[in-house]
Amino acid sequence: MTLYLWFVFFLAVQVIHFLGTWKLYEAAGRKSWEAAIPLYNSIVLMKIIGRPTWWTVLLFIPIINLIMFPVIWVETLRTFGKKSTLDTVLGIFTLGFYIYYVNYTQKLEHNADRKLTPENRTADTVSSLLFAIIVATLVHTYVVQPFTIPTSSLEKSLLIGDFLFVSKVNYGPRVPMTTVALPMVHDSIPLTKKKSYLSWPQLPYLRLPALEKIKRNDIVVFNWPVDTVHYFFEPKGRPGVIKPIDKKSNYVKRCVGVPGDSLSIKDGFVYINNKKLILPERAKPQYSYAVALDGKTPIDFEPLLKELNVNLVDVMGFKDDAKRDTLYFAALTEASAERLKNTPGVTNVKRQIAKGNENAIFPHINKWNQDNFGPIYIPEAGKTVSLTNESLPFYKDIITTYEGNTLQLDGSKFLINGKPATTYTFKQNYYWMMGDNRHNSEDSRYWGYVPENHIVGKPVFIWMSWDTNGKGINKIRWDRVFTTVDGEGQPQSYFKYFLIALAAFFIGEYFWKKRKENKA
Repeated sequence: MTLYLWFVFFLAVQVIHFLGTWKLYEAAGRKSWEAAIPLYNSIVLMKIIGRPTWWTVLLFIPIINLIMFPVIWVETLRTFGKKSTLDTVLGIFTLGFYIYYVNYTQKLEHNADRKLTPENRTADTVSSLLFAIIVATLVHTYVVQPFTIPTSSLEKSLLIGDFLFVSKVNYGPRVPMTTVALPMVHDSIPLTKKKSYLSWPQLPYLRLPALEKIKRNDIVVFNWPVDTVHYFFEPKGRPGVIKPIDKKSNYVKRCVGVPGDSLSIKDGFVYINNKKLILPERAKPQYSYAVALDGKTPIDFEPLLKELNVNLVDVMGFKDDAKRDTLYFAALTEASAERLKNTPGVTNVKRQIAKGNENAIFPHINKWNQDNFGPIYIPEAGKTVSLTNESLPFYKDIITTYEGNTLQLDGSKFLINGKPATTYTFKQNYYWMMGDNRHNSEDSRYWGYVPENHIVGKPVFIWMSWDTNGKGINKIRWDRVFTTVDGEGQPQSYFKYFLIALAAFFIGEYFWKKRKENKA
């Protein structure tokens, strides 16, 4: 929806509110016109139902307001004597329109001094649950969100089974664009095959002020730009569902190119503005390797792989099962490759570099491959580029899909929104995201730029790490519990400090209660 349509929608809601409540305002000793003034009418209504004025703010926060509206409907009905279970059910399931019936047909008595606390345990439980959901939704949407690492694309920085807290405030909380959705779930209802949201109405993109900008080498969570699955398990052959931006699948990669950069990849190494990108100490990029064996010296690979911290799934097998002279690894760090070189029985360790051109590589013109790519320009908001047959493949999705224009070719001329154009000016920033596991990562090399409005947040903390290959208590990677994602040097677990602080709290609380009892 455009801003104009949202304005019309907002006015329509105000008219509906006025027509259904003006007599209630009069019965409460207010003026009927007060029910017609946007925002002011909400403040007055809070006074009428005896609730704090700051509740008004919650009515205008997307997703939170879906919880608050039923609460306000029920509170309004109870303020005017409609306290039965049937009244509550009618108020909620008629989407508040039961208030119209009360407004026009019932004798209205305003109970200004009604008891606001729940009258029974069930009501108290429901009230507490609603409050908890509202607080949790606010935190989840605007402050921090839990996230699980599902793939190996960022090993060894982030491992499969890492449970993260992703900060929304670092890059600025993004106001939900999808306004009607279940709180604290993503694109589908848990344990079902149904989507968790309505695609309409949509809010325009808006991001609140940020603490920092995205920098090169930052690990970033974002919505996968090309996510158009055959959604919610529809039969094959159907076109699928185009998800709203904020309901596209969440991906996590390392940002290697920021707006304005010139990026290229040479033999697997990233270059920014013709300089090799220097990764932070915690980053341990991995590549696939061919390991040649002499075929005579026995090698006990099990303890060797354990020492190198190599997953068995990353051992691709022998090039020739009959000769068994060349073993392929899908992912090895440079340090692990050097260690293998010094292993008796290993004659050569060679990093694999893709040859030829791959049409699967962005922008799908059969020009580059995953290890040799570019240079390309990373678009920056406000910058202008020339439109030619050569440049169009790079920017076509930006012009149409990400920035909402129409694009046509009229002979040798480009038409944007029906007007001839030889240049294009970008409306937002774009980023280039890649996995550290360079030969096992579906990233920007395959689907291109990540728009700024797809950015979700910054992973900041690993609160749990679960090794699916471990057994018993060893399933927990204790050295990764309570570690930070960014920072200088190697990760350090703060779990023991957390336990000490927790023990100190309980001991202090015990002695404080004892002291209080002795004084009494």
